[in-house]
Amino acid sequence: MTQRVLIIDDDQRLADMLSVYLAQNDFAVVHAETASMGIDLLCSVDSADPFAVVLLDIMLPDGNGLEVCRRIRAQPHAAGTVPIVMLTAKGDTMDRVVGLELGADDYVAKPFEPRELLARMRAVLRRLRAAPAQSPGLLRFGELEIDRDARALRLRGRDIAITAYQFDLLVMLAERAGRVLSREQLLDLLKREALEPFDRSIDVHIGRLRAAIEEDPKRPRRILTVRGVGYVFARNQDAFTPHG
Repeated sequence: MTQRVLIIDDDQRLADMLSVYLAQNDFAVVHAETASMGIDLLCSVDSADPFAVVLLDIMLPDGNGLEVCRRIRAQPHAAGTVPIVMLTAKGDTMDRVVGLELGADDYVAKPFEPRELLARMRAVLRRLRAAPAQSPGLLRFGELEIDRDARALRLRGRDIAITAYQFDLLVMLAERAGRVLSREQLLDLLKREALEPFDRSIDVHIGRLRAAIEEDPKRPRRILTVRGVGYVFARNQDAFTPHG
């Protein structure tokens, strides 16, 4: 069965080459040369014929691929859950790390062999098919489970004790994984009073959450700080494995 792939990359030669190669392996390519075209195509896709994978370049004429990744993950329903494979320049380690933290499923460094890209795409799709079904009340991120119905938090099957406020804060972040939220947005979502100047209560609770769920709270991989903006809950913290 042919599956559709969306390539968001301004390199026409690369897109043409991949279109031919992937067509020989049961993938039909749709090409977007800009970030805006890619987002528009993804948002307007027929739910009966969705994209199986998005191949997303970091450098785009009208924006950064990392921002596109974040915007895709912020989309509702299936459009926000499509697997993303980042195409990065060789040696851009930080871009790869940030991309994975924002919700990318894997990356391939340019220049690459088409066979390697195909293998990565198939591996991502296998992981997607093998992922356990998730109940409506359960948020699962690798070994971290947030049970909204039971208001329970588990890490590697072990119950983690946090306060009711911290649980609500964690749920707000996890439900919007990959999306950066300011302190003001978090307080508004939590229906608390407006943020006072120099109020750092959110920071204190974030610190306590990190102490509860991070391997190393000083080097967090689940709840990340975006300087000058706020916090983001990383989608793939347990799946992060550096390549090369």
